[in-house]
Amino acid sequence: MLAIPSSPDERLTAVRRSKFAYVYVRQSSINQVRHHQESIELQYSLVDRAVRLGWPPDRVVVIDEDLGKSGNGQVERGGFQRLIAEIGLGNAGLVVSLDASRLARNNRDWHQLLELCSLFGVVIADGERLYDPCAYHDRLLLGLSGIMSEAELHQIRIRLHQGERQKAARGELRIPLPGGLAYNRSGQIVFNPDEEVQARLRLIFDKFRELQTARRVMRYLRTHARTGAAASRAGAP
Repeated sequence: MLAIPSSPDERLTAVRRSKFAYVYVRQSSINQVRHHQESIELQYSLVDRAVRLGWPPDRVVVIDEDLGKSGNGQVERGGFQRLIAEIGLGNAGLVVSLDASRLARNNRDWHQLLELCSLFGVVIADGERLYDPCAYHDRLLLGLSGIMSEAELHQIRIRLHQGERQKAARGELRIPLPGGLAYNRSGQIVFNPDEEVQARLRLIFDKFRELQTARRVMRYLRTHARTGAAASRAGAP
């Protein structure tokens, strides 16, 4: 449950309420988007949190372009960049996210957000309380939240890596295979059972042995693809 205070807060000034409230929604992977619907619904429900804090519904903007994108800083997040731009333009009075880890999993993005919110007087809210980046103690808590979020991601990576090493030691680790290959029921790597896929894969290797370079193989495939398309159009009724 979201803890939504009912009493007015002095940080929610008329100037801040005259601007937009931005609700930032993010999940780290497509798998989480598909299988963790409760988390996504909880994040979307933060719109009600902004409304209860005094923002009209038509001035609450949901930014959800980053669903399925990690916040570790290694992936370009268009939604986060849009949020940063809106803050920098002075359009934001409130930024709402379920927790710090949704906004960023790395200190660079997190502190960039805090600096801009402090500069433009934007309040940050999560599911429990409000934070004013201009206030020392609130900024301290926000900084710690960002550090813990990055540390949590580091621990997750360590656990995943340890799990992969254990599977590899038992001979049970399966990694994604290149196109044209597949695992059979016994776990062995074999050609894709589709005969057309097999034929095209063998064609590529045969042409590589004949032409000696990947560039020549690409030229051959492009030329014959155009020739085949033209023949298909010519034979069409």
